[in-house]
Amino acid sequence: MWSKLMDVKNGYAAEVWRELLNAEGVSNRVVPPLTGDAPMSQPREIWVPDSKTHVAQEILRKI
Repeated sequence: MWSKLMDVKNGYAAEVWRELLNAEGVSNRVVPPLTGDAPMSQPREIWVPDSKTHVAQEILRKI
């Protein structure tokens, strides 16, 4: 299962968070996907696996 980690303002911010989480070894999903038909100005959600939620929250606390 996946848990919603956060809402972000747009696709550009989602891309930054996606890259940061990937660099820290945390799988993630951006909803709606960045490669879809949704414009980059549309708000996005960042989702992480339930098993990595605590790791992702710790990363957020450090920033």
